[in-house]
Amino acid sequence: MIQEIKVKNFMSFKDEITFSFEATKDTFAEDYQVVEVVPGVRLLRFAMVYGANASGKSNLLQVMAFLRYFFSFQPQNANDGTQTIPFLLDKTTPSQPSCFELTFYVGDTKYWYVLKLDTQQVYEEKLYIYKSFQPTMLFHRELTDGVSVIHFNSSALKVSSAEKEKISLECLKNMSVFAARDKVNTRIPEIDLANNWIKKHIMPGIIPTTNLFNYAERRILENPGLHSHIIDFMRKADFNITDISSDIVPQAIPDDYMDFLLSDENIPLQEKERMKKEHTIKQRKTLFEHTVFEEQSAEKYTMLQHQESAGTIRSFGVETTIYECIKNEAFLAIDEMENSLHPQLLKLILLNYLRTKSRSQLLITTHYDPLLNDISKPDDQRIFRKDSVWFTEKKENGHTDVYSLAEFRGLNRLSSIQKAYSKGNFGAYPQIDF
Repeated sequence: MIQEIKVKNFMSFKDEITFSFEATKDTFAEDYQVVEVVPGVRLLRFAMVYGANASGKSNLLQVMAFLRYFFSFQPQNANDGTQTIPFLLDKTTPSQPSCFELTFYVGDTKYWYVLKLDTQQVYEEKLYIYKSFQPTMLFHRELTDGVSVIHFNSSALKVSSAEKEKISLECLKNMSVFAARDKVNTRIPEIDLANNWIKKHIMPGIIPTTNLFNYAERRILENPGLHSHIIDFMRKADFNITDISSDIVPQAIPDDYMDFLLSDENIPLQEKERMKKEHTIKQRKTLFEHTVFEEQSAEKYTMLQHQESAGTIRSFGVETTIYECIKNEAFLAIDEMENSLHPQLLKLILLNYLRTKSRSQLLITTHYDPLLNDISKPDDQRIFRKDSVWFTEKKENGHTDVYSLAEFRGLNRLSSIQKAYSKGNFGAYPQIDF
């Protein structure tokens, strides 16, 4: 689970900002929304970010998207760059390094990762493990005369000289040690534990234009448990959908399309031979069964994807992805989660997630501020914790400031968090001249 993220000189973050999943002493929804990863360390499973357009909400999610990408990035050569984006609204920051820190737990093992790089090369990269209250360095990578030099801590790791040399040779100046380590066949348990968690438990982020349908129909075909979950969700959402079937069906290939498919390097050779012989391509076909009542009798009808509403398809994809996040105890970020979703449907999806025990974490951005009303209610009616709410506010110099609702005093005296937010009491609200 992620404990804390720090970033500086990346996208709209000029100065260092800190985003934390650490819970306050508030005991509301302790059993479901908080995980005590080790005694005394309580981490939140959910956080939502509010702010005006262009205030940096999406950029906060991009921090994790960039790290996820860079951990696996294997450039063809040292001149491919790192793909990082520094703060551009300043004369000096574009030529300065971007800095990232990620503190996270794999089970009950705590790690601290540090990365310092510009658009062309990594200047510093460090990984620490906590075997006590003090961190123990596992590796320290630095740039010396334009070459990446990796120092492994021999007192904490068992890595042979040959293995160290192989990893160092693979580690170009514009890639991570994790990516270089992936290219070397060896075992380094302490590093691999962190590396595997990063690769398998940080999911691709979702933005409003992300097409989740193909992913969802593939997963529902492979996972009977997911199928039952989605049908139950659709029933609760009142879509009158009573079943979803997804099968692989052959479709005829037009003659003028065959050459194009045969040139696709992503299609296995064996499948290409079958296509040439049978002149068909295997594609998924998903049908949504609707049950409606006509003159007191139930009638069933099926509809294809393009015949369903945007909200139905979006719900199908989002709920599938969150289900996978929960089952894999992963981290998932969703930008503008309310996109194409009715407010009540948005609340249903969030409630389903929050009421399921897991070590998963969900970070969303949203403009739908009525959700804040559920913080001001008595505990038996509340849904969200105060420490789950964060804000982004863009300063006059273009820098995005990030801060938590929990930092404000007197919240318990407010009858409506939403009204206080709309009055600008917490900042991070659009200042529009009508």
